[in-house]
Amino acid sequence: MIKKVAILANGGDVSGFNAVIRAIVKTAENNGVECYGFIDGYNGLLKNDYEKLSTANDEPASGILAKGGSIIGSSTNANVFNYKVVNENGEIEYKDLSDVCIENIKKDGFDCLFTLGGDGTLKSARDFSTKGVNVIGVPKTIDNDVACTEITFGYNTAVSVAAEALDRLHTTGETHHRIMVLEVMGRYAGWIALESAIAGGADIALIPEIPFDINKAVEKINSRIAKGKRFSVVVVAEGAVPKGGQLTIQNTRNNGSGVDNTKLGGIGQIVAKQLEELTGLEARNTTLGYMQRGGTPTAFDRVLSTKYGAKAMELALQGKFGVLAVIKNGKLDSVSLEDVVGNNTKIGAVSGNTAESNLRKVTMDDDLVKTARNIGICLGD
Repeated sequence: MIKKVAILANGGDVSGFNAVIRAIVKTAENNGVECYGFIDGYNGLLKNDYEKLSTANDEPASGILAKGGSIIGSSTNANVFNYKVVNENGEIEYKDLSDVCIENIKKDGFDCLFTLGGDGTLKSARDFSTKGVNVIGVPKTIDNDVACTEITFGYNTAVSVAAEALDRLHTTGETHHRIMVLEVMGRYAGWIALESAIAGGADIALIPEIPFDINKAVEKINSRIAKGKRFSVVVVAEGAVPKGGQLTIQNTRNNGSGVDNTKLGGIGQIVAKQLEELTGLEARNTTLGYMQRGGTPTAFDRVLSTKYGAKAMELALQGKFGVLAVIKNGKLDSVSLEDVVGNNTKIGAVSGNTAESNLRKVTMDDDLVKTARNIGICLGD
């Protein structure tokens, strides 16, 4: 019997975190289950820092459906299986502190741990499951790159923000006869770039899955000029790579071992400069950045997040652990965390864009790719 559960939110913030938390708590309350939240993701689990969550009036989980961010915080640098520790002599050492977390869970009497996060978060969830913890994951990320599910919560809001930005850039580009470039997030997957390009009427979309030839983009722009359209709108994913080139990296962080420390960014400015030089039109780049992750979630994300949270609690009540709540064939379902991590099975292994990672990326037979090509969006190939 499930009597007491805990939630942690981990990784970059997204719109919809709180809607998931609310749904888990409300479903728990309707079934006589106590709900708690660890503060700041896996860091809170390690420190055993948590608070009770309730939807009663003026309680933490009340009135949070439309609120962005996470009421219980989040962490982007906490791989407790390979945790950065500074020794007394100042030397940095990486230790597996997962047993401390497991002891905290046992001591606190939690029957299940809900982990809300993306690739890295769910990798740790799988590792905890391997060590006997009752874990249920919920797929979060604006990048939409979690394996085994059709959509992650937070993604729709990010696309909507990017599409609105494109609407605004379109009018400026048309007025001043410029090439307007928008760099969007997504890391190693092009979902945000591709879908926002379609929604925002962009002429060119450069995504990580298709190494681009800048001359193909130039051809598209010149063909528009020949038709009397002296402006173009370009969407560039932060992980887009030119043919024969490399990722554009803004910097490399030191957030610990076993997490992706690469901070992407800057490809939009490079593309804008090249297009200006090759077409003769002025080009301007806008990097949307954290605007995509913050703020109130769309109605779609509120509903999706609520569905995910309710499903996760339902799985716990059914005693189905070591799984991820997913959308499969348009319906709520669950899959094993082992399937989610794929070949990335080593305890504490690095998550991210590695050969072992099981990231969900855009495939060339996806309807979005076909649609983009059908309506004449240049994908740089």
